[in-house]
Amino acid sequence: MKPIVAIVGRPNVGKSTLFNRVTRTREALVGDHPGVTRDRHYGDARWDETPFTLVDTGGFTTGDDLAAEIRLQVHQAMEDADVIMLVLDGKEGLSPFDKDLIQILRAVSKPVFYVVNKIDGPEQEIHLYDFYSLGIEKLYPVSAEHRYGLTDLLDDLVQALPGDAGERHADRSPDMIALAVVGRPNVGKSSLINRILGKERLLVSNVPGTTRDAIDTVCRVQAKSYRLIDTAGIRRKGKVSQKIEKFSIIKALKSLDRCDVALIVMDAAEGITDQDINIAGYALERGCGCILLLNKWDLLEKNRQTAKKYREQLKSQAKFLSFAPATTISALTGLRVSRIFRLVDEVYAQYAQRIGTGRLNQILEAAIAKNAPALHQGRRLKFYYATQVSAKPPTIVCFVNYPEAIHFSYERYLINQIREGAGLDKTPIRILFRQRARRKHKGQPPKRD
Repeated sequence: MKPIVAIVGRPNVGKSTLFNRVTRTREALVGDHPGVTRDRHYGDARWDETPFTLVDTGGFTTGDDLAAEIRLQVHQAMEDADVIMLVLDGKEGLSPFDKDLIQILRAVSKPVFYVVNKIDGPEQEIHLYDFYSLGIEKLYPVSAEHRYGLTDLLDDLVQALPGDAGERHADRSPDMIALAVVGRPNVGKSSLINRILGKERLLVSNVPGTTRDAIDTVCRVQAKSYRLIDTAGIRRKGKVSQKIEKFSIIKALKSLDRCDVALIVMDAAEGITDQDINIAGYALERGCGCILLLNKWDLLEKNRQTAKKYREQLKSQAKFLSFAPATTISALTGLRVSRIFRLVDEVYAQYAQRIGTGRLNQILEAAIAKNAPALHQGRRLKFYYATQVSAKPPTIVCFVNYPEAIHFSYERYLINQIREGAGLDKTPIRILFRQRARRKHKGQPPKRD
């Protein structure tokens, strides 16, 4: 699980520019996974071999409710992120909003980095004096646009991140399937969890969670244990402003990083929204098994075509999750809730499966013979061999002569052929292309420069 760093601040201080610079992306608003195009407010970053997740909280509009929204945003960051980065505007100087934010952050027990952006060089650091007048011990003058000061900021930032993620999984039983219940606010996540833990009369025990201030709940269904991840955080209710709904991504990311299977809850009465598809995309990118749950089915006026219509809509909007089982439920009445665990077992069995190297190569040879890849600069693409390097999800490495020439459509074709050949129709599959190391022939003289 990667630590989470939240970027907060008022509009137009350069949060998105800093986000793009640190994550080394040109466009923070474009997803790079085939079939997924969506507003993207988080990105994976790495500095000095330390990985972390950066969350951009930009996108606010001006208005009378701005101060209240920013305060709510900062309180969310205080609760959910591991480190907070407040970005200030070095050209415009201090504003009343900045002072309010700084006052709130003084009480935070988590590391806070005060970043003064738009400082293009040492000669402009004179603009820091106004900010030092607030009694801030350390300021980081940077230019996100020109990279000035970023090395010092990131060096200190990674030192403040929590320890090795492996420690956070130390208390987890290898036989226990970890489930994360995720979705937009008010889609029925709390009701579903309470139905599972209460009215279904499952055996429940609370154990310390692996994230700060969180409780994982262990339940037992038909002699099998499951862990509901971060249910304390998910269960809490509160009014969530629509404009900052994306900030709930932090909770989702923390849960998804630690789960085997994500239960993605949607409100069937409201209809499938773009944000539902966004959250499903986050689960896929995190490598989770996925089950799509259309909740509040009891509230709909239905006919024989209703379920079919919703499934077709899901299939159309979430093509990248065509493998994920979907079912209609009602957390309120208990309709089909018991079916969820049967689906979880089916998904997890495939999610943890390994394919023998011989069988895998037979599948790929047959797929390539049926549909050969396009030529690369007039040369034939050669597939030498493939092997599965890990499970959860099944991850396969193919050794080829031109890895960069594999088109994503052909990658998708190979994944579909593996699904069909290995019977993995309910799990994500990752396929990586690598260039085979050249063999050294005996007796061959070394090459000269």
